[in-house]
Amino acid sequence: MSDTTRVGGGDRDGGRILGLDYGERRIGLALSDPLRLTAGALLTLTRESRGRDLATLRAVVEQHAVRRIVVGLPLAMNGTRTVMTEKAEQFAGAVGRATGVPVETWDERLTTAQATRTLIEGDVRRERRREVIDQVAAVILLQSYLDALAARSGG
Repeated sequence: MSDTTRVGGGDRDGGRILGLDYGERRIGLALSDPLRLTAGALLTLTRESRGRDLATLRAVVEQHAVRRIVVGLPLAMNGTRTVMTEKAEQFAGAVGRATGVPVETWDERLTTAQATRTLIEGDVRRERRREVIDQVAAVILLQSYLDALAARSGG
């Protein structure tokens, strides 16, 4: 993927990173291992209200000792901004303020399409795909970010 937009400060101590595939109805969550090598599915948060969603994310951050959060930035295929881009950026800012953890946005183009393809190839039934698609998209988003992080640090 491409550039990140900095929303919060950085950290140099490692620790887990939480990936969020933001949507208006659901948010997919993925979590890195402590060494930041791999991303794994965590859960799908069904949106209730901004306050409840942020409280849930704050609890996840505390429970898993998350040191950074990456929110998917939904750009149009040609790289231009959309209404959802603005909403995701506003959400990223709110998450940073609510959790006190640095938040970055990351280009998420094609993650949902890739997640759908992966689930279909894995012979996952349609009903189950609906339940896990957001988590799988969050994993793809976070793994892309982790791979770029490793490449930048030479690892």
